[in-house]
Amino acid sequence: MSKKKKGKRLHKTLVEQILDKNKIAYKQFEFATHTKGDVAQLEVDHASVDEHHIYKTLVLSGPTTGPVVGVLPIDEHLDEKKLAKVSGNKKVDMVPLKDLVKTTGYEHGANTPVGIWEKNHFPIYFDNTAQEQGEILVSSGQIGRSVEVNATDLATLVHGTFTDLLE
Repeated sequence: MSKKKKGKRLHKTLVEQILDKNKIAYKQFEFATHTKGDVAQLEVDHASVDEHHIYKTLVLSGPTTGPVVGVLPIDEHLDEKKLAKVSGNKKVDMVPLKDLVKTTGYEHGANTPVGIWEKNHFPIYFDNTAQEQGEILVSSGQIGRSVEVNATDLATLVHGTFTDLLE
């Protein structure tokens, strides 16, 4: 007896399982990565995916709230003062790379709003562009793996807030 080939189906990450459990539609994406310094970077095929629809999940910490999460397009820069103000802090600073796994449970490049909320319930803020775009890509908890999901559905799941976060 021969086994049938399953094709190129990707195994489901914990994030994808959480989305399934909450009946939130998503599409799996896998990107090639390369290492730059100490961190893995995505290699985006610009013909198939608009880089402005891929979102990074940044983890910062403030003296009032502790960790806070900002989610914004990878081709934009976070205005830390705006995130501090909306989160109720006077100032926020990036969580040091060496403390990232201990803080979120994810390594740099794999941080995901879904997993961070599920594990830690940190406050999560999405830039307004996510809501305007509708469908966005966020990490699915593994370097090089992402999910395309409706931004409003995602924000509802993680109790996120839409606000202006860009410089």
